[in-house]
Amino acid sequence: MHKLWASTYKEFLLLTRDIGGLAVLFVMPLLLVITITTIQDGTFKTLEALKIPLLLVDRDQGDVSRNIHENLTASELFEVTRGHDEAKAREMVQKGTYQLAIVIPENLSRDLDLKITENVESVLSKFGLETDSVPRPRSKLEPKEVKLYFDPTTQQSFKSSVRSNINQMISEIESQTIYKAFQEQLAEDESEEIFDTGHFISFTEIDPTNDRPSLVPNSTQHNIPAWTLFAIFFIMLPLGINMVQEKNQGTFVRLRTQPVSYATVLGGKALIFLLVSLIQFALMILVGLYLFPLIGLPKLEVAGRLPLLLVVALFAGLAAVGLGLLLGTIAKTQEQSAPFAATFVVILAAIGGVWVPVFAMPRFMQTLSNLSPMNWGLNAFYDVFLRNVGFREILPEIALLFVFFVLTTLIAMGYNNRKNAL
Repeated sequence: MHKLWASTYKEFLLLTRDIGGLAVLFVMPLLLVITITTIQDGTFKTLEALKIPLLLVDRDQGDVSRNIHENLTASELFEVTRGHDEAKAREMVQKGTYQLAIVIPENLSRDLDLKITENVESVLSKFGLETDSVPRPRSKLEPKEVKLYFDPTTQQSFKSSVRSNINQMISEIESQTIYKAFQEQLAEDESEEIFDTGHFISFTEIDPTNDRPSLVPNSTQHNIPAWTLFAIFFIMLPLGINMVQEKNQGTFVRLRTQPVSYATVLGGKALIFLLVSLIQFALMILVGLYLFPLIGLPKLEVAGRLPLLLVVALFAGLAAVGLGLLLGTIAKTQEQSAPFAATFVVILAAIGGVWVPVFAMPRFMQTLSNLSPMNWGLNAFYDVFLRNVGFREILPEIALLFVFFVLTTLIAMGYNNRKNAL
């Protein structure tokens, strides 16, 4: 135990003497999470706080266009502005002044009423209910199209959502018009209600967390776990460099002449850098709790979750330390260690879901993400932050992280023993 303590103290002195290294370990991750969260916060704003500018060109001036305008305004998703010229609307969307322009064609309401009336009369005549002795000739009406102009920078998912909403509005208006036409033809008394036009099918959102309090996802809840993991795994860079320097400066050779096992040397490094990872975690939590509200970002909610979050951070730190010990054992020069560590951390973050959600990745990358320890840690963090789970639910992820630490450490010790065997 005394040897382990001496090794740990040595690592502590080496680390605290490198002020620049400490700044990289603690300050840079904080700046990174603040910057990324500020940038992404707009995408998590409520629809009331973030309205999409929309230009509506109404060439119909009828009931249909009025209903469309009312529905768009009632949705509270759009900031609707009326326009009068289609060419001007197209130009303004092209310049990015408006995200979307909707052009309603001329005579849409009139032609829709006429078409539906003719169809209703045709149906009623088949049942002998048509009162007119001479059937009305069918009008040759051209199909109408509502034109949508999107900003060229608009994402496809947004386009699909808007098209779906517009189609739903038009379908509902057509249905109401059909009911109205039958009502006029069949009802003897205009006040008589023949059809119940209320919605029969509805959607109800059920929270799958049952009785557990649910948490609305926001930019803070997503970014704090992701970039905390990125910071924790980034310690493999200074840890690898530290071990390579010992080899190049002859420190490791002197250590081998002492009655100290390689496991003890690694143990001292593991304890210090595990402590570093937990300090990084604590700083991230403090930033989310106290700094984010001061700069207008959502506050991090950790009530009742802190013990489980600490457990996840502990095992994520172990996995990062194990990877750093393996890298430092294998690498021979800083030119090998530093670029590889930095690149490898970025790759693990990319496939682990730190930048892009795993479900949005191609099928092959979704499968590959299961091999990233960052993905295991991120899933465990999200389970605690957003799903309000208990220790049993996160046990598979932290078990994977611990096994990863054990395997990488054993490989590092085996490689060292084989390399230095006489």
